Amino acid sequence: MSADRTDATGPTNAVEAHGVEVTLGGSRILLGVDVVVPAGEVVALLGTNGSGKSTLVRALLGAVPLSAGTVHLLGEPLGPRAPWSRIGYVPQRMPASSGVSATAVEVVASGLLHGRALRPPRGWRTRVRAALDAVGMAGHERRPVQEMSGGQQQRVLIARALVREPELLVLDEPTSGIDVPTQATFVDTVARLHGQGATVVVILHELGPFEPLIQRAVVLRHGRVVHDGLPPRPRLDHAGATHHHEHAHHDPDPPPTGPALGPTLGPTLGMEAP
Repeated sequence: MSADRTDATGPTNAVEAHGVEVTLGGSRILLGVDVVVPAGEVVALLGTNGSGKSTLVRALLGAVPLSAGTVHLLGEPLGPRAPWSRIGYVPQRMPASSGVSATAVEVVASGLLHGRALRPPRGWRTRVRAALDAVGMAGHERRPVQEMSGGQQQRVLIARALVREPELLVLDEPTSGIDVPTQATFVDTVARLHGQGATVVVILHELGPFEPLIQRAVVLRHGRVVHDGLPPRPRLDHAGATHHHEHAHHDPDPPPTGPALGPTLGPTLGMEAP
């Protein structure tokens, strides 16, 4: 592969991971994983529980240290230079509360903060409203997220990632725990972002409502890539968009160099609900 990761219009690869290895608690979780995601592609990470797919996402986002290998995001090496403001991340569930109440608008608006930007940009209220409306949460701006159902919290996390209109969107089982109409709305929103040029990497157990969008599948087993190519055909009992299948994953902690990727559950400075 060429050493050049960018051209005149931007990075040719949104994600480049080469020889990635991760060891946690003395156990080797990832063993020499190579994943390259060209800009503008929609890729599914598939595998059973314990296959390493969630750990791979954590490694890509800098939430766990690499024991070997390299990662580049949007043409920049993982670390302080990584363009976190152009990356959106949706965990599978809301992390445990810190004890400080935060409203939906505060959580979503935190997606507009990055680096040294301690205040949101002009027009943030309009963008927050639009993001919440896109996931069916209009009118819930002032509600504390701790008082919401799991499905509603997931919608808020999705809105937080969408509000920045990311160039790279990373999703960890984003439709788990939300109802079918909201799943369809979210997939339509992701399709719109992809149509505008965004790259999407999504952890899934089954393709489900994402099936029409997935262009390529990377399947992990025991910490190794065992398939990288066309998505597998869904099993008949899992093929429908209405099939509901939940599996627990450990959510990646916010990357230390990309604070805006993790939820800000405390009040966002200078903000009031629109």
